[in-house]
Amino acid sequence: MSRLTVIAALAGVLAVIGCTNDPYPEADRAEKVLYSSFTETPKTLDPAVAYSTAEHVITGNVYDTLLEYHYLERPYRLIPGLAEAVPEARQTPDGRQSYRFKLRQGILFHADPCFEFGHPLRMTREVVAADFAFALARVADPVVNSPAISSFAQVLGFADFGKRLAELRRADTGFATLPTQEQYARAGGIPGVIAHNDRELEIVLTSANAQILYWFAMPFTTPVAWEAVAYYNGREGRPHFTDHAVGTGPYRLALYEKQFRFTLERNAAWYGSVAANASAPGAVFPATIAAEDIAEGRIDSAYAGRRLPFVDRVKFYRERENIPRFNKFLQGYYDDGGIIKESFDAVIQGDRLSPEMQARGMRLDKTVEPAIFYVGFNMGDPVLGAPAGERGRKLRQAMSLAVDSHQYLELFLNGRGVEAQTPLPPGIFGYDAGYKNPFRQYDVARARQVLADAGYRNGIDPATQTRLKLSFDTSATTAAANLQFEFLAAAWREIGLDIEINATTYNQFQDKIRRGAYQMFIWGWLADFPDPENFFFLLECQNARSKSGGPNTADFCNPEFDRLYREMKDIPNNERRAGVIRSMLAILERERPWIELYHLEDFTLSHAWLVNSKPMGISYPAYKYKDVKPELRARMQAEWNRPVRWPLYLVLVLVVAVTVPAVRTYYRERL
Repeated sequence: MSRLTVIAALAGVLAVIGCTNDPYPEADRAEKVLYSSFTETPKTLDPAVAYSTAEHVITGNVYDTLLEYHYLERPYRLIPGLAEAVPEARQTPDGRQSYRFKLRQGILFHADPCFEFGHPLRMTREVVAADFAFALARVADPVVNSPAISSFAQVLGFADFGKRLAELRRADTGFATLPTQEQYARAGGIPGVIAHNDRELEIVLTSANAQILYWFAMPFTTPVAWEAVAYYNGREGRPHFTDHAVGTGPYRLALYEKQFRFTLERNAAWYGSVAANASAPGAVFPATIAAEDIAEGRIDSAYAGRRLPFVDRVKFYRERENIPRFNKFLQGYYDDGGIIKESFDAVIQGDRLSPEMQARGMRLDKTVEPAIFYVGFNMGDPVLGAPAGERGRKLRQAMSLAVDSHQYLELFLNGRGVEAQTPLPPGIFGYDAGYKNPFRQYDVARARQVLADAGYRNGIDPATQTRLKLSFDTSATTAAANLQFEFLAAAWREIGLDIEINATTYNQFQDKIRRGAYQMFIWGWLADFPDPENFFFLLECQNARSKSGGPNTADFCNPEFDRLYREMKDIPNNERRAGVIRSMLAILERERPWIELYHLEDFTLSHAWLVNSKPMGISYPAYKYKDVKPELRARMQAEWNRPVRWPLYLVLVLVVAVTVPAVRTYYRERL
């Protein structure tokens, strides 16, 4: 053994002793970098198409919108974003409704080579109203296949524009090869989307629709540069527009390896940095902060009124497995995270953080998502539905009384949810925390009595003198899902009914729903926007499956409910609207087209160095409001990740013990 070999061995051991398990570059330590993770890869970054939360974590931060949501207020409230104000509805001379937006000054697209089209060396340009018109034309374009296309049906000429494009492309192959912006111009544009000048955009509707404004707080309506769509076409080594974002937001997409990692970087040219926009609601931290948010440590009051954003970069790393992801969070290498089921009891004790987690400075935030999970009845069914009259109504009421939502949440969701009394979750206008639905209070004795009143004493069908047999269709076949379905079936069996579970694939289940070949099903809905209309439309007759193939899967049709729905949806949030909602809920309480189960509650853990991380509940781009304290993070990471060095020292001793005799022998033989 040579002397160099011995030295190399010792140096290797010493190097291992001195290393750490910190996965991030040393250069990050001095900067404000927020670390997070993701499991599902984005399918597209095209704002006209992207719809999932996995995509919105990028598009929502990279693409700005005309309107936004107030970060701290609940119920949610719209505030101006790229628009100078939230517009009021206007009446057009021909009796239509319109909304007119005025753009802020100094809105620029992110610097990008696509803007060199006809302008050498130009790397960006100012956003104009025509960029919003182009974005909405893309939503209407059938080739783009936007999931939001039906939400703009009331925009004057919206659907006809899409049909006109399709006809022109079929009739003239040369037309279909033209650049997209030229196709839209030759097709005449959308009559109800008017760019009056560079800074004024008008949206004209064929009928009143107050909820249309919520869609202008989503990336579907962000300004899109025609240059970006034309340039990023997947040719000559360029990526496709679906994988390359050119937005206007507070962050730009600096790195995008969608299978592994991506980085958002502060946009120095963001509109919020322009002096004229110094007081814009979307460019500064809210001045009014609830005392509860301050007391719970969610919000630091010192940030009130400060210019956004605070973090230089946000780095996301893909974690395919939940356990390694959670362990890295515990080590301090991710700034926030959820709680895995395997560790729930160790982290949460008595609905609060365990003493160990509190001692580490962690914070637990619980937010109810604007969602509803429910069991639905087929209201067209002759046994369970409207054709059965009073008997069917009481049968539905009895089955609703038999389901214990509290136990369901404890068994399957670690208690992470709010027992639902109506379709409306907390945070949505019309929700009443004190309301108790008389048919959603678990009461087996009363359920049996109501079932007897329906003519099914002890569950016996008088027509057959056997237990009434009902089918329960589901769209999942996993063991975990089957346990949940069996829980519900067991509740109904307890009052005497014979329940058959029909578990099929998702596609087979959807086919049954389309054909009406079902009696009961379990389903859920996550709101597109935080308004009661986005829940009640699921039960409006026009949206019934049998009428239009719409989202009213229960096929519920009630003329009085529909009348109230039409009245409610265009009223602002006031006492009149609240009264109409109470009348609607009274109908649902009695008719029972659904058994409301729960509103999902999201548990988020945050480290002490993450500031202003109040969860929104809805999918919303909130990174511009957050901040980190790098020094505190580095200190706590060092405390939590102190290397255990004694095994390495032992190895060093063993190496020395082995090599010293070998060196002595080597020199002795050569003397």
